[in-house]
Amino acid sequence: MNRDNYIESLRSELLDLVEEHLSPVALRYGYSEVPLEATIKWRPLVLVLGNYSSGKSTLINDFLGIKIQATGQAPTDDSFTVITYGEPDANASPQTVQVVESRDGKFLLNDPEYPFETLKRYGQRFAAHFRLKKVNSPFLENLAIIDTPGMLDSITERDRGYNYQEVIGDLAQMADLVLVLFDPHKAGTVRETHTSLRDTLPAKTFEDRVLFVLNRIDECASLIDLLQVYGTLCWNLSQMTGRKDIPPIRLTYSPHAMPTPLGELGKDLDYLHYLDNQRMELKEAVLQAPRYRLDNLATFVETHAERLSHLLEALVSYGTRANKYRFKQVMLGLLIGLIAGGAIAAGLVGGGLLAPDPYLLGAIGGGGGLLVFVLWMSTIGRWLRRRFHREQLKQLDRLTPLRNQTRRDSWQSVRDLVYMTLKRTEGRLALKQAKTELQAVTRVYQEGSKDIREALNELSTLGVHEAPAWAAGKGGDAHREFPFSELSRED
Repeated sequence: MNRDNYIESLRSELLDLVEEHLSPVALRYGYSEVPLEATIKWRPLVLVLGNYSSGKSTLINDFLGIKIQATGQAPTDDSFTVITYGEPDANASPQTVQVVESRDGKFLLNDPEYPFETLKRYGQRFAAHFRLKKVNSPFLENLAIIDTPGMLDSITERDRGYNYQEVIGDLAQMADLVLVLFDPHKAGTVRETHTSLRDTLPAKTFEDRVLFVLNRIDECASLIDLLQVYGTLCWNLSQMTGRKDIPPIRLTYSPHAMPTPLGELGKDLDYLHYLDNQRMELKEAVLQAPRYRLDNLATFVETHAERLSHLLEALVSYGTRANKYRFKQVMLGLLIGLIAGGAIAAGLVGGGLLAPDPYLLGAIGGGGGLLVFVLWMSTIGRWLRRRFHREQLKQLDRLTPLRNQTRRDSWQSVRDLVYMTLKRTEGRLALKQAKTELQAVTRVYQEGSKDIREALNELSTLGVHEAPAWAAGKGGDAHREFPFSELSRED
């Protein structure tokens, strides 16, 4: 079996790992509303964001080789459009690139083939602004593109009818590559762009998946004008992202959208000839999205396994502390009951109410002590347990050691969920089950993640027709032969 087939088998194995070990835990504790694998089982995704009129649709049209998305200076499309490959119509010429199928948002949100089920929670208004286009462009054979509504300055959630930033965050979490476009006239000054770059994207994806693009550079009057715009964008990005080390900004434009052909430009715009390589590099970066998918899947497994492990660790810590506290309360209640029973028996004998019959005194004293024990557990003991529960919720950060920044980051992502779980259940947990799940998820995080990275590192050194060393002698079937497959078999 060649390298590509092993890559596909590795991808399938990663999905199995998520489905078998992570999704059941994620669903049980409310970490996710749908199985985790539902958001990663589809093809590689490229998310395109940007200000209105930044040229998102024009850039996508250039990639596809035909005008699929509406373009214009003013906001022209307020929909999220998933653009994926579709087989050409049998009656059409295969060389003619066109939209071969269009579907509405309700179809996209309810078809299990697509990873968008989690977006149902944004309601009917969002569904009305969500759609699918299938295009028979070769550019889309190995990936899909999501075009988004342009970011605006004064629009609110009430105006859109759904939470735009949360939708962007969910899509960014699914995407293998995120393009953020700017144009020379609005180099990063729009409020929604500021929120996306400062809050939404850092919380939902990783820096290395985000590419900044200065588009429509042909509208700069000269190279000096372009440099001034570029400098302004760098300054604005440093303010919006809080970073001093701004990553490379790709420069691009659309020759098809220019009023004057490139060969007829005046001398002030001749610099565009020297930036054609930037356009090609950007296109190549987008086409590389499928190669990012395996790394992104591995990161997905590591990230969610770490967070779920941390969640379970906190719940097990609480459950262990609660059991110890409950045991102390039971022991204290028994002691109080014994003292009370003895006092009752002694009082009856000392008062001359009963003869010193040991059996009768034992029965009365034992009954009285049991009654006191029950009253203790149902009144004072219950009040003490509730106070313990409230104190634990107030001191939630003490449930887990936060010895480094990695631990603090993962805890921050699950802290609210731990709080809500403990509050909802009032601290009543299936501790034995949680411990078993913690062992399984921790093993995926510690051992599975290591094996995944080793497999990926080895695959990166192989030629197209080579197989990894750990697959040697396995014949044609690579399924269940990866090192971390043992996790599924042994568990």
